[in-house]
Amino acid sequence: MHVAVLGAGYAGVALARKLERSLPDDVAITVVDERETHVVQHLIHRLVRYPSLREELTVPVGQLLDRATHRQARVTDLDPDAGEVGLADGSLSYDAGAVCLGARTADYGIPGVEAHATPLKRPRHAERIRADFLDVCESGSRAVVVGAGLSGIQVAGELADLARQEGASEAVEVRLLEQEGTVAPSFPENFQRAVAEELAERGVRVETGRTVEAVDTDAVSLVGGGTVAYDQLVWTGGIAGGDAMGGERPQVRADLRLGERTFVAGDAARVVDANGEPAPASAQTAVRQADVAAENVERLLSHRRDGDGFAPRLERYRYDELGWLVSVGDGTVAQVGPSVLRGRAAKALKTTVGAGYLASVGAIEQASDLVWEEVGTPGPHSQPERTGG
Repeated sequence: MHVAVLGAGYAGVALARKLERSLPDDVAITVVDERETHVVQHLIHRLVRYPSLREELTVPVGQLLDRATHRQARVTDLDPDAGEVGLADGSLSYDAGAVCLGARTADYGIPGVEAHATPLKRPRHAERIRADFLDVCESGSRAVVVGAGLSGIQVAGELADLARQEGASEAVEVRLLEQEGTVAPSFPENFQRAVAEELAERGVRVETGRTVEAVDTDAVSLVGGGTVAYDQLVWTGGIAGGDAMGGERPQVRADLRLGERTFVAGDAARVVDANGEPAPASAQTAVRQADVAAENVERLLSHRRDGDGFAPRLERYRYDELGWLVSVGDGTVAQVGPSVLRGRAAKALKTTVGAGYLASVGAIEQASDLVWEEVGTPGPHSQPERTGG
C-alpha cells in the first residue's frame, strides 16, 4: 500500500514523521514537495535583518525523514477521491493521502499587487525585502507594509529596527496599513495594545481602516479615495489556495476529510473544528491537525486492508489555543492565557518555541544554532514588561 503526503511544510513534515512511526514497514510513504528544503516559516521575517539565520531556518527535507521518500516535484492537480496526483514531471497514485500544500499570499485580484509588491513566504522574499529596504535607507524614503496580521507586524518591526541599525531611523518611514480598525485584529485587546505599543516604540506609523483598491509603480490607491506613496511595498494581506487547489482553500469538517482517499491539514483548507468553530491558519494549528490526519490515514488504510464494508470511525480535530507569539523587531509580545508578556521573557519564549520545533523534527544542530544566534542579538527595547488581561 502507498501513502502520499503532498507538501513538506509544518503539517506535511509532522504528518510524515508520525506515519513513519505508526504505519507498518510494508506501507510506502512518499512526501511530494517541489522544494529541496523545509522552511521554519514562522521565523522567516528574521532573515530580513539577519540573513545568516538562513541555515538554521531551512532544513533539507530528506534530513527530516526516516524511511519516507522525498519526491521533489510540483503538484499541479489532484483527484482526492481516486487518489490520483498530477505532477509537473508525471503523476502519482495512492491508497491514502493528505494535502498539506499550505497557501500562497492572496492579492484578492487587486490590480498591481502581483507586479509591484513583495510577499514574505520564502527566504528569497526576505532577501529581496532586505535588499530593497537597504536602498530605501540610502535614499531616505518610505517603505509600506500592507496587512497588520502577525506577518505584517513582524516584517514592519524588522524594517524599523533595520533602519535603526543602518543609522537611518530619522530619514526612513515605515508605514503599516490595515483595513480593520486595529493591528492584530483577530486577537484579544490586551495583545493588540501591546503590539501597537511595540510598533510605536520603533517609529512604525500604523494606519487602520485603510483598504487598498489598486497599486501602481509608486503609490497605493485606497478605497474611498486617497493614495499612499511608497518606495518599497511589502504585501502580507491574507492567504489563498495554491494552483493545485484551483486557488481555493476548501472548507472541511473536523475529520479533515477532503475526499474518499484524502485528508487535508494546515493552511491548504479552512477547517471547522469539532466545536463548530473555524481554526486559525498558524503553525501550531497545522502541527496539531497533522496528529488527527495521521490517525485518520492509519484508520483508512486499515479499513481498506480489512475490507469489512463499514466506514472507518475517524478522529476529529478540536482547536486548542496554546497562546500566541509575535516579534516586533527586537521586541516580542506573547499571549499566555489571559496575560500578555513583553521583553526578555517573551523573546526567550519565542526562541524556545522555534528551537523546540526544530528539535521535534530532528534538526538538533539547527535548533542549537538558532538559540545561540537569537540569544546573541539582544535589542535596546528588551526591558521586561507585563500587561494584565
